[in-house]
Amino acid sequence: MELPKRFVQTLFIAGMSLSAVIGAIVGSIIALTLTGFLQADQWLSLTQGTIELSPEALDSKIIELIEEESATIAVVKRVAPSVVSIVIKKEQQDVWISDEFGFFSPYGYEVTPNPSPGDTLIEVGGGTGFFITKDGYIVTNHHVVADPDAVYTVVLDDGRELSATVIATDPFQDIAILDVEGEGYAPVTLGNSDVIVPGQTVIAIGNSLSEFENTVTKGVISGLDRSVVAYDYDGSDSIIRHAIQTDAAINPGNSGGPLINLLGEVVGVNTAISSEGESIGFAIPINDVKKTVSDVQAYGHVVRPWLGVHYTMLNNEIAAELEITQTQGAMVIRSEEGIAVFANSPAGEVGLQEGDVILSLNGETVTEENPLGDVIYRFAPGDEITMRVWRSGSERDVVVILQEYPTDL
Repeated sequence: MELPKRFVQTLFIAGMSLSAVIGAIVGSIIALTLTGFLQADQWLSLTQGTIELSPEALDSKIIELIEEESATIAVVKRVAPSVVSIVIKKEQQDVWISDEFGFFSPYGYEVTPNPSPGDTLIEVGGGTGFFITKDGYIVTNHHVVADPDAVYTVVLDDGRELSATVIATDPFQDIAILDVEGEGYAPVTLGNSDVIVPGQTVIAIGNSLSEFENTVTKGVISGLDRSVVAYDYDGSDSIIRHAIQTDAAINPGNSGGPLINLLGEVVGVNTAISSEGESIGFAIPINDVKKTVSDVQAYGHVVRPWLGVHYTMLNNEIAAELEITQTQGAMVIRSEEGIAVFANSPAGEVGLQEGDVILSLNGETVTEENPLGDVIYRFAPGDEITMRVWRSGSERDVVVILQEYPTDL
């Protein structure tokens, strides 16, 4: 069954090397602050000819600027000790070389290996992460640490370099958890991404352009609930749903770093930059990350429910292309590997087959805006659910027991 090509927004992964240098952060912020004051003063001078500002209003504007810049500096100073550089190294004969992504490669930049023989580890790129526990758990992006043959090191704010172990990854959320030995690290404060709104000020902290130092960018939330495509080190892609869109510059190397509000709370994990426009960056909502963190703390790995089907979400366009009357739901289709329903899966055990359309789960309707994966993720392995299924013009209810997502898929 051949489906029409879908238009998706392609993103470049923002992955590069980082070395945390707080002096550079504070110096940069102070410089930007002074520049901001000058620009504000110039703007006020230019506009006073057409807009009458009383001395009180002018004073209020200046005080507003000072308060916001002071808040930004204070937040950065507080959060910076929690942010780490993630350095990726590989044996030189294994270095991944490709110009498919140009400057914005999945590692962040291209490396030409030293032609001399030997097993010397060389740096091939990196990203950013941040502590979430005092005993060494670090959140970053899955794509930053997806290469199983790489060696990962983190550089702390105080300059210490520590070996890091990847203890769990969630490619569906593009999230990974690292662990470093030791105690007494400075964890971030996790905010509530459900209450953020467009126009709200946010700050991104992380690496920029392989300059080996923390960088700080500031902007606003431009949009919510975006669906974007991101790429791993090997070119494989994953869809990030419910992404936060921001105009805070997310540069190569910021990947995995925190997106914070003016209270110093992490509201997102920086993940990608758009290839289709400037000043468009994306972050994973922190509330989507919290379950991953909780799973790892409780079970040592990410726990996801599994139905066992490959599907596409229907809409009017796809239904017309397939010449079917059903225009809503999740249609079971074959993957590129030729699999529609996995053997011994919950879906396989109840007889789901290619061409079936899943309409709802426990009464919750499945739509493009509420896709099957999102609905299933609200359940747990072992849950018994009732699916409403459309097949060849008729509907029926099917009871299925979800399993835990297999680790070998």
